[in-house]
Amino acid sequence: MIVLCVVSILLLTFYIREGDRGPIHSIRSGVVTVTSPLRFVGSAVATPFNAVGNIFSNLTASQETLSDLQAKNAELTAQVAELSEAQETATRLEALVGLQSTYNLQSTAARIIGASGDAWSQTVTIDKGSADGFTVGMPVCNAYGVIGQITECALNVSTVLLINDESSGVSAMVQSSRAQGMLRGQADGSLRLEYVPADAEVKVGDIVITSGIGGVFPKGLPLGTVTSVEKSDNDVYYTINVRMQASAENNEEVLVITSLNPDQVATDEEIVAANDAEAAPAQDTTQDDDSADSADDGSGDSESGQDDTSEDEYSESDDYEE
Repeated sequence: MIVLCVVSILLLTFYIREGDRGPIHSIRSGVVTVTSPLRFVGSAVATPFNAVGNIFSNLTASQETLSDLQAKNAELTAQVAELSEAQETATRLEALVGLQSTYNLQSTAARIIGASGDAWSQTVTIDKGSADGFTVGMPVCNAYGVIGQITECALNVSTVLLINDESSGVSAMVQSSRAQGMLRGQADGSLRLEYVPADAEVKVGDIVITSGIGGVFPKGLPLGTVTSVEKSDNDVYYTINVRMQASAENNEEVLVITSLNPDQVATDEEIVAANDAEAAPAQDTTQDDDSADSADDGSGDSESGQDDTSEDEYSESDDYEE
């Protein structure tokens, strides 16, 4: 053993002194090359035995050790869930801030804390009320666009009527063609854009936005996307179905718009243009009625009555929104 130790010390000394190249380096390199396959085979053979050894080691571990490992695992799982939730919240808040900055909104953030418990109304409850400066009529939106309008306001909570509720109505327009109309909720929770003249340009995929008429909703906020456009030969208005842009179901934070800037309200010219667009189909129908009266007075009265009803409904919708 002493001889072997002396030889090892001498070889190590020569190995260090001969630099990167030398006979001892060459011998070591050759030995590594020859023994490498044997090392790989040995590692492959030993791996299953190591695994079995670990299993037996775990089986024979003390109950205290296993309890500590389980507690650590539960703690790490909770931390992962907490970090994931924080990341999701940060993403939603960042999107809200982006909407607020993009549209220059004067708004206050709130959190959705409840939803309507029946199938007859589409409402949500938020965690702020009159104590925070909220009043009935204020618009509410999330990161994707308008979701509704405050209809009830208590001290610390408010009820928001969603735009797809059957009693909701929002002055809207098609973004590309600027065609004006009224976006109404339906009994099945869908949306329909009404009172858009049949001579306006509307197609599937068009974005529907708030028009700013009435001074309630800021002009230009997204409302939805046109999914279908229908018109019969004698129809004065299109039948336009719209898919809601923003949903309150999968969102927790919202923005309540507390006031409007002057540039967020429809101008007098836009209001006149909207009224002209509404009145034009009625005038055309009246002319047709006059022509029809010469042949059949009863038929003309019937069509005129239908047009008057549509205009009255539109006026009522504007009054409700205001």
